[in-house]
Amino acid sequence: NLHEAALVNYPAMNLNLDDSKMVFTSWLTPDAKGAKAYLHTPCVTPWRTVLVTDDARKVLASNLILNLNEPCKYTDTSWIRPVKYVGVWWEMISGKSDWAYTQQFPSVILGETDYTKAQPSGRHAANNANVRRYIDFAAEHGFDQVLVEGWNIGWEDWAGNLKERVFDFQTPYPDFDIKALNEYAHAKNVRLMMHHETSSSVMNYERYMDRAYKLMNLYGYNAVKSGYVGDIIPRGEHHYGQVMVNHYLEAVKRAADYKIMVNAHEAVRPTGLCRTYPNLIGNESARGTEYQAFGGSKPGHTAILPFTRLQGGPMDYTPGIFEMDCANGSHVNSTICGQLALYVTMYSPLQMAADFPENYLKHPDAFQFIKDVAVDWDRTLYLEAEPMAYITAARKAKSSDKWFVGCVAGNTPHKSQLSLSFLDKGRKYEATIYTDAPDADYRTNPKAYRIERRTVTSSTRLSLTAVAGGGYAISIVPKQ
Repeated sequence: NLHEAALVNYPAMNLNLDDSKMVFTSWLTPDAKGAKAYLHTPCVTPWRTVLVTDDARKVLASNLILNLNEPCKYTDTSWIRPVKYVGVWWEMISGKSDWAYTQQFPSVILGETDYTKAQPSGRHAANNANVRRYIDFAAEHGFDQVLVEGWNIGWEDWAGNLKERVFDFQTPYPDFDIKALNEYAHAKNVRLMMHHETSSSVMNYERYMDRAYKLMNLYGYNAVKSGYVGDIIPRGEHHYGQVMVNHYLEAVKRAADYKIMVNAHEAVRPTGLCRTYPNLIGNESARGTEYQAFGGSKPGHTAILPFTRLQGGPMDYTPGIFEMDCANGSHVNSTICGQLALYVTMYSPLQMAADFPENYLKHPDAFQFIKDVAVDWDRTLYLEAEPMAYITAARKAKSSDKWFVGCVAGNTPHKSQLSLSFLDKGRKYEATIYTDAPDADYRTNPKAYRIERRTVTSSTRLSLTAVAGGGYAISIVPKQ
């Protein structure tokens, strides 16, 4: 396993493979002028890491990347908490709804375009009634937060235009009452999660950043999902170059001044900096669930990411899709049980139940696992692993005696003879086992599953099968 750690004020390393000679060549992401980096000596470069083992489980269990980063820089971390959330997101990703309020404006100028005179398209998802529906769902089912994308003006004219003044991160659309919705959420013990899509206009974001964080403080937001879709402005810079590496970290540090957690999407891949700056609670920085709505991801994708991308830190993969056929015609290449397993195999203290509320209500028995599964852990064991083929993980919930197990399978089925020897000896537990049905198929029959409840002990062995592109999940709770 090849990686890097503690990437600070330096461009990210890339590897090219000559697959005839099996030789890697490394190179650094250049800046707009083609230079690698500008450094003021004395300086510190990132670590390069190599893990070599004959047991793939040891790669997943390694803390090498985290341990090569400096200890936490904050004296108070009480405001940094794990989050399980739902959100107004998959509607737009899957083609059901829009981020934009209107289809009337081909061009938007902040401060001049008058949205009060615009004709609503009827497809804007971040409207008061719909957001309240998600808040109600979150409150009823025990979720901490509701992400809302598309709440702020400018989405009619944002992506791919190399436009500098895209968003102001402050002004809501006419049908999004930021004050009333936050009060409604807080009354139900739920928070809204802020969304800052920058459209990669980084200079613009840095101008507004403090004002945007102050707005979050005003309305009680404590977490932000930021996005960097498109080509970088300053023009010619790259997502993985020194300028942007510095920007991502600066955003995290400034957010900490306002006690805000950051979940950065399209940012540089993590290199363990969440140890030093733990309000970096999540990142995307790889093909997440959204790519299932962009033509689909291949089976095995989620069985390789923990060996690669997740080595550097937690991933906001946004799992939990139950309805595999998207409004835009794409198909999610997974079974429902394969989606459940991701809450255990894809580590993150920030976990989303990404599908629509109504799709969960069609399968309340399977949805129960998402409601039950923890997002913070005391102990993790990797029971089986082979890159691209399968991963089986068991995790013990923090300050609890509950265990959760997840297994994802790649392009072929995987059979487990699963020992529960990690459980306390002499103790009985109730296991709820969610497995792919024998006729489940990620292409043609993805919603076929079975649920079994049985008493287990540390001497129990379970024979379980995950179909190709599928998986299984288990919750294990001590009996009184």
